[in-house]
Amino acid sequence: MKYELVCPGPYVMLKVKLAPGESFKAEAGAMIAMSDTLDVTGSMEGGVLKGLMRMIAGESFFFQRITANRGPGEVLLAHSVPGEIVPIPLDGQTDYILQKDGFFAATAEVEISTKMQNLMKGLFSGEGFFVLRASGVGTLFVSSFGAIYPIDLAAGQEIIIDTGHLVAWPTTVEYHVEKASRGWISSITSGEILVLRFRGPGRVYIQTRNPWGFGSWLRAFLPPSKG
Repeated sequence: MKYELVCPGPYVMLKVKLAPGESFKAEAGAMIAMSDTLDVTGSMEGGVLKGLMRMIAGESFFFQRITANRGPGEVLLAHSVPGEIVPIPLDGQTDYILQKDGFFAATAEVEISTKMQNLMKGLFSGEGFFVLRASGVGTLFVSSFGAIYPIDLAAGQEIIIDTGHLVAWPTTVEYHVEKASRGWISSITSGEILVLRFRGPGRVYIQTRNPWGFGSWLRAFLPPSKG
């Protein structure tokens, strides 16, 4: 499989070239155009239970599976909101945790499952009790709202990140929830309230825009609902 990021920037597309018999998976609704030698089908990826768990984690019940059944071909895919697409190579040793809507696509060998967080992280991390986990050997593609920026942490190095700006992070990175400021009043008035403290080693991917903040901004321009 070969791939190329076309029209890089907020309206990027992922072009994937498949050899005969190869397949590729992506979030539901991602396909824009494809060769007539390819077929697209819906896949539960792991059965009904894993599909339901992905729904709880904020993803679709089904994936798209694109397969080159009648010869080689190309497919163009895109995310539903303006933002970047970034490839992350998986070596089978280190898994990645993904925020809601962080998964975009992956090669066929990459497994997308769910991971349950503890009570504190589930309630206050902004990600819920279940997050997605990518494992295996292959290439994972993550998507964002806004641009994606990687932060490399050395062993023992720490960084504090707002919960609405996370995209993905490796399982080598430890994290926990804490107040944005020392006191609750300062945390609330700062507009941050709770943040996540990450401790390396590993590369953490963040997005430059907060979808929840954008939603709040957009609602100010919408007419009030009647009734």
